[in-house]
Amino acid sequence: MTESSALRVLIADDEAVIRMGLSQMVANLGHRVIATAANGVDTLAKTNELKPQLLLLDIKMPEMDGLTVAEILQAEMPLPIVMLTAYSERGLIERAANASVMGYLVKPIHENKLGPAIEVAIARFEVMQAKAQEVYRLRGQLEARNLVDAAKQILVTTGLSEAEAYKRLQMTARRKRLTMRQVAEAVIAVGQNV
Repeated sequence: MTESSALRVLIADDEAVIRMGLSQMVANLGHRVIATAANGVDTLAKTNELKPQLLLLDIKMPEMDGLTVAEILQAEMPLPIVMLTAYSERGLIERAANASVMGYLVKPIHENKLGPAIEVAIARFEVMQAKAQEVYRLRGQLEARNLVDAAKQILVTTGLSEAEAYKRLQMTARRKRLTMRQVAEAVIAVGQNV
């Protein structure tokens, strides 16, 4: 593993022996442990401060369980998370999936399973991020289109045809070196011809 492909990893587990073992496994896999945490509150604080690229997170921890931590992070600061647990209950697995957890390993954790779980978690997270960016882009395009349609309708009320109104918006955008969206927003704000 190259230095550039090594991940910055935060390990959260309430058992010191597990944290030490996981730290050794992560190092053996070529990644760097930037911190460990023994409870959910500490995990959140260290994640916010250190911005790890991967979180290995135990489900059952004091102060705040790992699933709650994952749910908070999914909403505030998404990152790849591999859940670690001694439990394989269906309810926990479903809650982990809803928290956008990218991997799930049942203890005892073995290095030959941790490596692939990390790789899958990173790959799934990258796919999820790419899809989120595409949704954001498409949403922006749809909003821009709706704004242009609304501006066109304002111009139509001045006696222009829809085609003439659209052309007027295009010409104004070119002349003023603005996007169609910016011109449409200006027309809507003024509520009259540009």
